[in-house]
Amino acid sequence: MRPLQTAPSRSEQVYTALRDSIRDCTLAPGTALVQEDIANMLGVSRQPVQQAMALLKNDGLVVERGGRGLYVAPIDASRMAHHYQIRMVLDQLAARLVADRANRQPGFRAEVEQRGLAILAAGDAALKAGRAAEAVAHDAEFHALLYELSGNPLIGPTAEMHWNFLRRVMVGVLTHASRGAVVWDQHRQILEAILSGDTDAAASLAADHVIGAEQALLAADRDGSLVDMTTRPEA
Repeated sequence: MRPLQTAPSRSEQVYTALRDSIRDCTLAPGTALVQEDIANMLGVSRQPVQQAMALLKNDGLVVERGGRGLYVAPIDASRMAHHYQIRMVLDQLAARLVADRANRQPGFRAEVEQRGLAILAAGDAALKAGRAAEAVAHDAEFHALLYELSGNPLIGPTAEMHWNFLRRVMVGVLTHASRGAVVWDQHRQILEAILSGDTDAAASLAADHVIGAEQALLAADRDGSLVDMTTRPEA
């Protein structure tokens, strides 16, 4: 066997670029994906694009429509609700585990406080400046921090596949449903419960946070604004 490469391969770089563009709806649902055009745009050959497309199809972010080629997968609100349900369980578990560790380890509590408050400040700043996509990135960063600090190394990788889908609607829901201030207030409440070592409150607040996001998504689907949210992403 050959030594493993330390730098990401071209196919991995193409995959990441396309995945991120799909997650933030720069590539809107239903967009046709022409491999030659993507290769030219990214300055690579078609081979890494083909490899990246195979990975994205496996993720469910790209679909094939008969003989008409590859497209960005549509957004199915009912399927998104299933992703939210799984995320709720993972977020509850992570919040409970972090709160328990904070209660038992004062040094660890200080780390949670320092890193958590830094993310809250960055998210608030992005929100107040009207940078919705950046605020969503900090939102994901906050939850990733809880997964990381939970002490369970399986939570983060398990949650990541669901975040690939959830981030597709988060910018739209954040801006069109006017949830920005609510979201960051809830983050703050979750962090406070964790820092106080209250495992039950941390888990309950984490669940309420995810349920609120799911309800906003379903409301947007019912009133028809979900399509606008994901075809005209905010900057």
